[in-house]
Amino acid sequence: MSSLPKLNFTAVIDILVVAVLIYQLLMIVRGTRAGHILIGILTMVLIYVLSVWAGLEALRSLLSYIVPYTAIAVIILFQSEIRRTLARIGRKRWFGRGFRRPESVDEILLALSRLSQEKVGALIVLERDIGLRTFVESGVRLDAEISADLLLSIFRPGAALHDGAVIVQKDRISSAACFLPLTTNPAVPANLGTRHRAAIGITEESDCLSLVVSEETGDLSVAAFGEIQQRLSLREVDERINAHFGVGKPGAQPAARTAPASTEENPNAVEKAG
Repeated sequence: MSSLPKLNFTAVIDILVVAVLIYQLLMIVRGTRAGHILIGILTMVLIYVLSVWAGLEALRSLLSYIVPYTAIAVIILFQSEIRRTLARIGRKRWFGRGFRRPESVDEILLALSRLSQEKVGALIVLERDIGLRTFVESGVRLDAEISADLLLSIFRPGAALHDGAVIVQKDRISSAACFLPLTTNPAVPANLGTRHRAAIGITEESDCLSLVVSEETGDLSVAAFGEIQQRLSLREVDERINAHFGVGKPGAQPAARTAPASTEENPNAVEKAG
């Protein structure tokens, strides 16, 4: 009987790397449909091992026809998770940041404050490092300077561009009425509507930041990296924008002076669900 290999520094590194990869895989599929699919695949593998051990030839033969196609099935079933993982790896900046905070955030905050007061639904996506060209092309191209008045006009109820999302690239409104992918994460609360699910869905595909105004309550929400935070004040939204784009402590005083009637001064809007 061969002895176990000696545990040296290289073996320890090897074990740690494999452990990290397995942990990251579990974190990716946790709370998604892929988690149940993975459990099903592992169950089939376990049944196959038991059939070999117990000498159940008929069952082993049946499963032996299925096993060769498992790799293809995994790629098909996990295609969205694989795509998301590769995007996460590709968006990392190993040698400094390549993104910056849009300079016209104050105009966006002013528009959000007005939209929140009037309970007008809105979805604004701020591009960071991963390009959103595919989604920009799904809407109406504007390539306009960011201004609160323009955003209010776009999301005005009954306007031609009201439905869909506004995508901001750098300091320009690139497109409006854009179609975004909806999240399929079962962990997302069932009471969230299409606008909020689209805000989460686009952040699962890229590293952008989504700003949402609820049409029912006027609550402000921010989505990033597949997660959403609801019932935020205007100052909290500004803080999350700064944190997402790697800026230090925000100084949101200009936006606060320009739009004093923010959600901070509207406790009724904050108390309700988004």
